[in-house]
Amino acid sequence: MPLRQIAEAIGRHLGLRPRASPRERGDHFGWFARFAALDNPTSSTRTRQLLDWKPEHSGLLADIDQGHYFN
Repeated sequence: MPLRQIAEAIGRHLGLRPRASPRERGDHFGWFARFAALDNPTSSTRTRQLLDWKPEHSGLLADIDQGHYFN
């Protein structure tokens, strides 16, 4: 899931509009900048197979949109 989608979901609850930040501005994220800039698509398929894991709860965006982080 792109970081932008997460930022937009959080921004909706805080009344903020996310904006793009140039990659050169790594100081905004500090030590996390390297990770925030990665394009690293992942999947839970292997975890589901190895652990017989079946998610029972909502996904990240649906969880953020429930609003309980912003009370």
